[in-house]
Amino acid sequence: MKRAIFLAKRGAGWVNPNPLVGAVLVKDDHIIGEGYHEYFGGPHAEVNAINAATGPVEGATLYVTMEPCNHQGKTPPCTSLILEKGISKVVVGMHDPNPLVKGGGTTFLSQHGIIVETGIMEREIAVMNEVFVKFIATGLPFCILKSAMTLDGKIATITNTSRWITGERSRRCVHRLRQQLSAVMVGVNTVLFDDPMLNIRLRGKNYKNPLKIIVDTHGRIPLESKVLLHDPQLTIVASTELTPTSKRKEIERKGAQVLTCPLKNGKVDLEYLMKSLGTMGIDSILIEGGSTLAFSALREKIVDKVITFIAPKLVGGDLAPTSVGGEGIAKMEEAIEVRDWKVRKMGEDILVEGYLKKNKFEYRTVNIG
Repeated sequence: MKRAIFLAKRGAGWVNPNPLVGAVLVKDDHIIGEGYHEYFGGPHAEVNAINAATGPVEGATLYVTMEPCNHQGKTPPCTSLILEKGISKVVVGMHDPNPLVKGGGTTFLSQHGIIVETGIMEREIAVMNEVFVKFIATGLPFCILKSAMTLDGKIATITNTSRWITGERSRRCVHRLRQQLSAVMVGVNTVLFDDPMLNIRLRGKNYKNPLKIIVDTHGRIPLESKVLLHDPQLTIVASTELTPTSKRKEIERKGAQVLTCPLKNGKVDLEYLMKSLGTMGIDSILIEGGSTLAFSALREKIVDKVITFIAPKLVGGDLAPTSVGGEGIAKMEEAIEVRDWKVRKMGEDILVEGYLKKNKFEYRTVNIG
C-alpha cells in the first residue's frame, strides 16, 4: 500500500477534480504490475496496473489506495475488469467518500466472490486526498493560505520590496503547489504592487499553469498587467457591481473572464465566489496574497489549511506589511487556531503547515469513516 500511495502522488495536479489513486498487483509475493491515475479522463489506476502486468493476473492480489469504481463515468467501471481478469483479492486503502458511490465497489466485489480487505493506511490516503475529500463532500474548493515572511513577520519592506524573502528551495516548493492545485488567488493590491504572472517556472518538466483568480472589488486591475497579457484565458477577475461596465468589457476583450459577485462588508463576497468556483469544477485554490485578502479569507472561513515559509531575516518597520492584515481580531480568545501543525526545514527557511481548527462546514480532513 505504501508503494501504491507513492505511485498515486505522481498524478498530483493532473487528475483534478478526481482523487489521487495508485494500484499494485502482487502474485506469489512479487509485484507483477503497477499503475496510477495519470490524468483526468484517462484510465484509472487499476486499469493501468493490470495493463502493465508482466504475467497472468488471475489469482493475484490488487492493492489500491481508493475503492474501485462500480459506475460508468468517463471510463468503464473498474470492478467489472477486476472480476473479468480473475483477481482473487482486493486490498483497499479507503472507501470512496462520494456518498453516491461509497461502498458500492467493495460490495460488488464481495458479492462476486472476491476477498476484500479495507482500511489499510486509510488516514495517510485521506490526507493525500484532502482536496478530493472536501470537494466531493461540499462542492467547494479546498483552500490553502500560503504566505512567506521574515522572522519578524513581514512580507515586504517599508518600500514594499518583497523579492526575495525566502530561498530558492522554498520558491520551488510554491511552484510545485501551483502545479498540484487548480487555481491561484490573489487580491488586486498584489497585482498593483508586484504585477506577478502567477505561472509555474520549474525546470526540466512539463507543467500546466493554474487558473489565476484576481479578487478586485472595484475593477482596479491594470489592463497591461501580466495576468492579462500572458494566458489571459486562464484569468478570472472576481469583481462586483462597483466595477464600471466599460472596465469589465475591456478586461473581457483581453480574453479574461469577469465574475461579478455580491458585496459583503464592502468587498467581494468570498463565500459566493467559492460556491461559483466549485460549480465550475475548481476543486482547490492556493491563496497567495495579499494581507487584506488573507484576513478576509480567514474571517469568511474559507481557508482549510495554512502553509507559511519563514526566512531567517529581520527587516522591521512599523509600516512594513504583515502576512495577515485587514481589520484584525480584537480579543486573543477569538484568535484563529491552527491544529495538526508541523514544522520542517526548507533549505535555509522554516516551513510551518497546519489546519484551521474551525471552519464554516465543520470539515475534518481525515473524517472519512
